[in-house]
Amino acid sequence: MRENFQNIDGKKLEIVHEIKSAYDEGKISLEEARKALKDRVQHLAPYEIAIIEQEMVEETEDECIKEDIQAMLEVFQDVLVTKDQELPENHPISCYRRENAKMKELLLSVEDLVQYPLIKNQWLELYEELLKFKIHLSRKQNQLYPVLEKKGFTRPTTTMWTLDDFIRDEIAECYSLLLEDKEEEFIGKQAELVADVRDLMDKEENILYPTSLEMINEEEFRYMAEGDQEIGFAYITVEPEKSPKQNISHTASQSTSPLSGLSSAPGFAEELAGLLGKYGFNNKEEKLNVTTGQLTLEQINLIYQHMPVDLSYVDENELVCFYTDTKHRVFPRSKNVIGRDVKNCHPKASVHIVEEIIKKFRSGEQDKAEFWINKPDLFIYIIYYAVRDENGKFRGVLEMMQDCTHIRSLQGSQTLLTWEQQEKGESKETSKDEDKREGSETSKDVGNKESTGTLGNEGNRESTGSLTAGKLTEITEDTLLKDILEADPNVKTLLFRLSDRFKALNTPLARIMMPKATVKIMSERAEVDLDTLLRELREYFKL
Repeated sequence: MRENFQNIDGKKLEIVHEIKSAYDEGKISLEEARKALKDRVQHLAPYEIAIIEQEMVEETEDECIKEDIQAMLEVFQDVLVTKDQELPENHPISCYRRENAKMKELLLSVEDLVQYPLIKNQWLELYEELLKFKIHLSRKQNQLYPVLEKKGFTRPTTTMWTLDDFIRDEIAECYSLLLEDKEEEFIGKQAELVADVRDLMDKEENILYPTSLEMINEEEFRYMAEGDQEIGFAYITVEPEKSPKQNISHTASQSTSPLSGLSSAPGFAEELAGLLGKYGFNNKEEKLNVTTGQLTLEQINLIYQHMPVDLSYVDENELVCFYTDTKHRVFPRSKNVIGRDVKNCHPKASVHIVEEIIKKFRSGEQDKAEFWINKPDLFIYIIYYAVRDENGKFRGVLEMMQDCTHIRSLQGSQTLLTWEQQEKGESKETSKDEDKREGSETSKDVGNKESTGTLGNEGNRESTGSLTAGKLTEITEDTLLKDILEADPNVKTLLFRLSDRFKALNTPLARIMMPKATVKIMSERAEVDLDTLLRELREYFKL
């Protein structure tokens, strides 16, 4: 990590570590620690604290889970020097800071509401905003950490990942308590939650972001910004840059299951074409001899993009090499995964599982490992295969992930060709039959599904009364998405035309948001003007 900075004073860092350790162990008081630092160190940059944490602090099993960042900053307050850096509004670091600013406002609202008798709807509205912070955390894990890790900044990011997950789960747990009407327990956790989230943001803003600005160059930040758009933002709107895409080295991603969550950069076919061009393949229409046929690069890319499963490949060096960039992604993806050590794609709690899988595959003791996520009306199947060449030599790991919810629901046999309904106005009975055969989820199906826990078991809201006998009688900002889709599932076509963000309705985890999403929430999340959305929907349903 030190090689990323000039003129690092190793002796100075040793002094800082010595003083901080003495304070942590209770050998000197806070005042004595501050005085010693001021007398012997004078000035300390955020990245120097990061280097100390990376290289000098003894690693522990539960580090950073509940680290008291405020206490650390109190020790360094007289010597810590940060410089204000003017950044464009849509710079990746600016986006993180803007999201933090909104989160700080929400935490003030928590502190305000907790003083009064609990009104559930007020808290539900507030927590629906707090839950969005997980997008901030996911983008940080998938985008920022990988670039830093490639430069040797590994330990602080992996331990902070643990803290990110802790905060995400803490918010979800509180939300679950609220939904379950466990009011006393819910209120009792609010002060701790506020303190924990502020602690996380303090570490981000005082150490992580300043260090990132020192270590990451502008070209890398521009490339990072493209991946940020894929994951999305919490609370803010960020317009994508219209400049040409930069082609630089790739780094990392996160997953929610061992080896999963792997992703790839856009333009895979173009990058592969460039590589093959070095070996005489200059025409993208040129057929390549694959094992059982001939395909062009374009055809290869299209096949991978249309596979009904997610695939990812880690080579024998344990580096992520490839993924299929499908639109039905089960978990959030980031384009920075390629070339990253697979163990760094996971929180510390699951790294041992990754290591065990690879170890047993490499030794030949095992050839596959299965996992599945079985929630009410949601079944995700994950399997890993050892990849071996014709001589039996271990060449890596292939992961396959699929949402099998529809497959598990099939009964009887279907031997006649049928098509999913495309036209409006066809009988509701026919549409229901085809839903069962083809797996096209009506909002009634979705509305009855329970949360998988990803967003804290949100549960279902009651209908607004806009739906009568399967027909919409009115559409207001409070009309539920599930009612709109129940009235006509094909309205998705209209929504996709209004915003690409609505295509998230086709992903497996979209069902989590369905039961509580109103037209107003749809407008905010898809960034479509509310009046425009209401007008289009009313015209579609002729209301």
